[in-house]
Amino acid sequence: MLFGILVVFQTLSLPGQFAHMAKESPNDAHLRWPATAVAVFLVLCVQVVIVATWKLLTLVKNDRIFTEASLKWVDAIVWAIFAVWVVVLSAFLYVGFNADDPGLPMLLLLILVAITVLGLLMVVMRALLRQATTLRTDMEAVI
Repeated sequence: MLFGILVVFQTLSLPGQFAHMAKESPNDAHLRWPATAVAVFLVLCVQVVIVATWKLLTLVKNDRIFTEASLKWVDAIVWAIFAVWVVVLSAFLYVGFNADDPGLPMLLLLILVAITVLGLLMVVMRALLRQATTLRTDMEAVI
């Protein structure tokens, strides 16, 4: 259901919102399409995380989480988080060099730090999953 809501948000709401903003503020109308593309891409990254999490939960249900198949889904989550990090870093740099008020750059920095922590956490979790997969494989070989 969340995935479906995000598709509607991605295809209808975001483009419509940025079109409305361009009409209301003609001075910033040149940012309509770049902002739409960035927002749609960020929603796409969230969708990747949702699908990968769903697949990982299916592997847990089938007692196959400690297999090589699960690592590709964790990799998808890590790469999606990395892609979001790159986009937010770019936005932070763009806004930081063009801002008159420090509020938005500080908010973007806070978001960037949070995404960094989440990404590093996922890298640690991936390493733990790899170790657990190796241990389970070794244990099954012994038994």
